[in-house]
Amino acid sequence: MRIITGLARILIVLLSACLSRECAADGPRQRSILVLEEADFRSPFYSEIFDGIRAVAKQNGNIDTVIYGESLDLPRFPGPDYEESLVDHLKTKYARRPIDVVVSIGVASAKFLQKRKQDIWPAALVVYGLVPDLPEVRAVFMPNTTAVFSRVKPTHLLTAARAVVPNLTRVVLVGSAWSNPLVYGHWKQDFAAAMPGLEVTDLSGTVLREVRKQVANLPEGSAILTSAMYSDGEGTYYSPAAALTRIAESTNRPIIITSDTLLGKAGVGGFLLLPDIIGREAGAVAMRILDGEAPASIPPFNGNNVKPIFDWRELKRWNVDESNLPAGSEVRFRVPSFWEQYYWHTMIVTGVLLTQALMITILLRERRLRFLAEVEARQRMSELAHMNRRATAGEMSASIAHELSQPLAAILLNAETAGQMLQDSAPDLGEISDMLEHIRRDDQRASEVIGRLRTFLKRDPTERREIDLNATVDEVFRFLSVQALTHDVGLTTEPSSAGIRVKADRVQLQQVILNLVVNGMDAVAHLPADRRRVVGRTSLAEGNHAVVSIADSGDGILAEKVTEIFKPFFTTKAQGMGIGLSIARTIVEAHGGRIWAENAPSGGAVFHVSLPLVASG
Repeated sequence: MRIITGLARILIVLLSACLSRECAADGPRQRSILVLEEADFRSPFYSEIFDGIRAVAKQNGNIDTVIYGESLDLPRFPGPDYEESLVDHLKTKYARRPIDVVVSIGVASAKFLQKRKQDIWPAALVVYGLVPDLPEVRAVFMPNTTAVFSRVKPTHLLTAARAVVPNLTRVVLVGSAWSNPLVYGHWKQDFAAAMPGLEVTDLSGTVLREVRKQVANLPEGSAILTSAMYSDGEGTYYSPAAALTRIAESTNRPIIITSDTLLGKAGVGGFLLLPDIIGREAGAVAMRILDGEAPASIPPFNGNNVKPIFDWRELKRWNVDESNLPAGSEVRFRVPSFWEQYYWHTMIVTGVLLTQALMITILLRERRLRFLAEVEARQRMSELAHMNRRATAGEMSASIAHELSQPLAAILLNAETAGQMLQDSAPDLGEISDMLEHIRRDDQRASEVIGRLRTFLKRDPTERREIDLNATVDEVFRFLSVQALTHDVGLTTEPSSAGIRVKADRVQLQQVILNLVVNGMDAVAHLPADRRRVVGRTSLAEGNHAVVSIADSGDGILAEKVTEIFKPFFTTKAQGMGIGLSIARTIVEAHGGRIWAENAPSGGAVFHVSLPLVASG
């Protein structure tokens, strides 16, 4: 029983395997298209046709399609022996590769299929492409086939030639296709009907060397009409583009071409075959057949694959008026004008320049307004500083009067004494001379006091000069010596041992130092006599700066007030206006310097004024 069960299982497995293999064999087979091209598959024209067919196949995602390509290369290798070798080669190559649709490209390929298709691909359906709609060509078509026609008519060539050469009287035919009735049909009758009396020179069977010679000296009113040329007729083979270039090197007249891939190789243009469109149109029909349509149900039709296209550079070379070109013409390789090439660049640059000009105008206006405001601010500052000096002088009036009274009293005393001595019968002239010297010295002393006061109070325009900083500080301290003596405050200067020279307005700088010293004297006025002192120091600092420091021994500055004391109208005095330190800061900053305050470790406050040194010569 177990043996029978085991055998049954084996039979079931074998039966399942056979059924699965048959199902796999009956599954969907990959569909295939063979592109059969008459010329070299590697040439740009036929390569673009193949790429067009492949692009259409890729766009159809519903069908898994493989595309093969074969180049018959019949223009370069004619003859029955080569054709027989092709048949043997293709039969062997595709013996196990069934082909569903053959896309035949070119007249030579259509004729090859007419004779050999049954030997190689008997079951394949056929789509013809790149063939003209001529009775002779339709006669080559096999039953149950369809076609997409592509044709540059002889009248197209004449239309293009007359657009390029308005006084056209002669055309020269170059290329082997002119002798093939399956390409241009009855071109002689077409030419005669379109242009009676047109002179035609047929060089289609002439070797390349002779063609180059004959096109070198063509008369006015001539144009060259070309078709594909693959050989020089003497054993050397060319691509059509290379052959055209050779002809263009010799000719003195414009060349009308028929292929989009030849444009830019010296031909002026014409009604051109568009290989990519030819491939896409034929590929679309092939895909319809793969989808199940019968070729016979798709009537042959003229494709939209010919368009008038011209080379702008050649038009300029031959002085062609673009208005003479056929309607709908496309002009390539046009060198754009500066405006066309840089339109957006120009607009952007213009916009930027206008924006910059507007901004510069606004900035200049703002600069002008700021300048006027600064001038007015300096004027107001000067007026305020002058008022501050007058107020200070008013506060110092008693000290100034005292300082003047001493030399004036001495002068009076010496004058009275000298007058009495002169009344003697024998006056001592030497002693009188000494008294007169004392009178002169006291007069100078009083004059200096008045001069310092006048200088301090005068309101001259700001004038910066190179001054000795040590001497300036010393002058201020001497000027305030009488007031300090009145308040019993000791004034001391500690000048730098090195000479310090700065560029400043002498009066304004004296006012800064005077304000700081007066503030220092006020700060120590309430202290015991041994603490009532103010010290002025000058020194050199890093960065080519000089520093004036005014230190007092008072109570110092509250930490939160150190930065506020330089603000306008800030004061800690009962009778103060609060503008002295603000004026001092304005003057110092106008001189490119800096003023700040701090508390000394030993007590009291120290005000520092930093000014740039005069640059050494």
